[in-house]
Amino acid sequence: MLKLSGRISQTNKVADGVYSVSTKSYLPKVLAQKKAYVLKGNINEDINNFAFFIITESNKKLVHLIDASKKYILVSDDFSYIDNQDIIRITNDGSRLGTIFRASSHQNSFLVTEQCNHYCLMCSQPPKKIDDSYLIEEIAKAIPLIPKDTEEIGFTGGEPTLFGERFIHLLELTKNYLPNTAVHILTNGRKFIEHDFVSNYARINHHDMMVGIPLYSDDPQLHDYIVQAKGAFDETILGILNLKKLKQKVEIRIVIHKQSIKRLVELCQYITRNLLFVDHVALMGLEMMGFTRANLDDLWIDQFEYKHILSEAVGVLEKSDMNISIYNHQLCLVNEDIMPYYKKSISDWKNEFAPECLECTKVSECGGFFSSGVKHGYSKNLAPFK
Repeated sequence: MLKLSGRISQTNKVADGVYSVSTKSYLPKVLAQKKAYVLKGNINEDINNFAFFIITESNKKLVHLIDASKKYILVSDDFSYIDNQDIIRITNDGSRLGTIFRASSHQNSFLVTEQCNHYCLMCSQPPKKIDDSYLIEEIAKAIPLIPKDTEEIGFTGGEPTLFGERFIHLLELTKNYLPNTAVHILTNGRKFIEHDFVSNYARINHHDMMVGIPLYSDDPQLHDYIVQAKGAFDETILGILNLKKLKQKVEIRIVIHKQSIKRLVELCQYITRNLLFVDHVALMGLEMMGFTRANLDDLWIDQFEYKHILSEAVGVLEKSDMNISIYNHQLCLVNEDIMPYYKKSISDWKNEFAPECLECTKVSECGGFFSSGVKHGYSKNLAPFK
């Protein structure tokens, strides 16, 4: 598991802000002045053009070799992965470093806010009632720094649409700077009941932008219970309908746990009867973070125990020729018939394998676990392939 944020152990005059990183010393001065340089050795005149140096503890001796007037930060070796074209943030007080974009990753997402109008039983990012509008400002500064050949980026929360037109502006900015980059937005979909908001979203006219909206039951009461918000089911469905009226891409996301498994097959039947026009349906395993751990008795179910229900649910969607993906599951805990839809989906920075997996012959094909799952509990029915 990668450490994406941590303390700066030593600094010299580095200003807060958002910076692109370089590991290449030979850059034109006008470009270098806006970048941080990862210093590992070979100190020469060219690197003095950079905004500041990033030095890890294992290279601490370099601090004494650089010019005393040169700006730098010293961080732990946990950040030795920082590489060319990554994007970092330095906090206002200069005490912490955060990695907000990694060029080598295909799963970069920006946390837009920790505020939310849901209080989901299994939320991995528990909502906070705080003013974190600075996050959207930081993202706006980061967008122009992202490499133009980036395949996809995501926006998540909390609930990013709570920022209304400011979020629309962020999406417009993304399209302008990254016209060829796919955009995926995680949202509960309720904001799209508002005519002006959904119309402005559609007017962005992005060639490849999709909203991923959770739906946990065909029973409104059960869905509302899971998300802990009265009336959420009705507004979610209306939001989906409004988006599709305007020909926008919509994904339905179903997190599987003890509550949602009760009517998983019926939910998939509901989707094929009423929402056949959505672009993608994702059936997802549970992440053992945030509220999940607090509500574990009400949520945890062994994937082995529901694998036949999962197969039946997939069969319902398959018969209607829907676009299906199975995320966050382990290969040895699913039936063979769902394999055409199986995806390795867990973000690389929090993806691990259990000790039992070490000698499995299909470990390279398996999606593995969330790090939190390995730490806090997983199925005792793992059966590594020999």
